[in-house]
Amino acid sequence: MLKINVRGENIEVTGAIREYVEKKLTKLEKYFENTSNSTAHVNLKVYTDKTYKVEVTIPLPYLVLRAEETSPDMYASIDLVTDKLERQIRKYKTKVNRKSREKGFASFEFVPQAEEKEEDKKFEIVRTKHVSLKPMDSEEAVLQMDMLGHNFFIYEDAETQGINIVYRRKDGRYGLIEAGDED
Repeated sequence: MLKINVRGENIEVTGAIREYVEKKLTKLEKYFENTSNSTAHVNLKVYTDKTYKVEVTIPLPYLVLRAEETSPDMYASIDLVTDKLERQIRKYKTKVNRKSREKGFASFEFVPQAEEKEEDKKFEIVRTKHVSLKPMDSEEAVLQMDMLGHNFFIYEDAETQGINIVYRRKDGRYGLIEAGDED
């Protein structure tokens, strides 16, 4: 039985909300043999614009499932995040089945053949690009990204000579990924 830990930020977690979350997440147990040592961490948030964000993290022995969804309805957010987790599980099981078949092991027999072929197409590389990295600062990289209409831009940092990536976040702001050795 999957343990479920529900927390609320700016919202009181009522019995009805807790029951709904538990009902939805326990449906995911059918995909796993043993979830008794696992705890699903659910974080419910209410923002000032009356939108509800649901974040779920389920650490399992061989993978970590994580999803988040935001909508104007708490229950809809719970439904959406559960659907997203279910898609992640199907994707993972499809990948495991494929690798098992390639190596000659028994598979989970989980996903129908037609769905597997659809999954293959999702990971097919249809174009390869080679880029020359120009030294610049992050501000110039964001300008280049916006000018090109892309969601990310790879560049060489002028100060550190390291490879960096700027990207547009879901909230419209920008993020920076600095590649290299951790100190």
